Amino acid sequence: MQNLGQMRFHLLPLRRALVSVASACFLLLGTPALAAERVILKYNVLREPITVEELSTFARTGKLSTLLKVTILLAQQDPEIIREYLTTPIQISPVALDKVFKSEIGDSTLDELSQVMHTRSRQGDRQALRSAFVASASQDQQITLLEIIQNYPAAEVEIEADRLETAYSQLRRLQASLPEIIGS
Repeated sequence: MQNLGQMRFHLLPLRRALVSVASACFLLLGTPALAAERVILKYNVLREPITVEELSTFARTGKLSTLLKVTILLAQQDPEIIREYLTTPIQISPVALDKVFKSEIGDSTLDELSQVMHTRSRQGDRQALRSAFVASASQDQQITLLEIIQNYPAAEVEIEADRLETAYSQLRRLQASLPEIIGS
């Protein structure tokens, strides 16, 4: 009997580990992935909430919702330039992206973009951006700012819209550096 008690005692950590793994699998497989549903567009003092769907429709078709139209007009921005920033792709595979994130330019890109796209609390933005990049590249071997916003792993993401050009430029620099980073 004592051996059985000792055996149960030794199996307890294994049992706990199995329960933890099973729980994690249930949570990961049983719930949909968290992705941005709402964007807070910030232009200086202007803060306008819009849905990711509104932004996606605008980027795809050029059709502005009333709220987005007013926001862009008040910010004195050119809608076509904003569309270009949102939709111009950078071709990159998830494997190449992994190499990028191990480079100085990858770190710089995440740091710069986290100043433009972030949560209200600004907690974990770098990791959230990395996750959004990977999800975007996994879908179609390319990345756009719109895809990064759509795949941002938080219900709400704030966009410093007056700095969207900076984010776009950062992606362009990343694209220009790809051959050097991935060794092609």
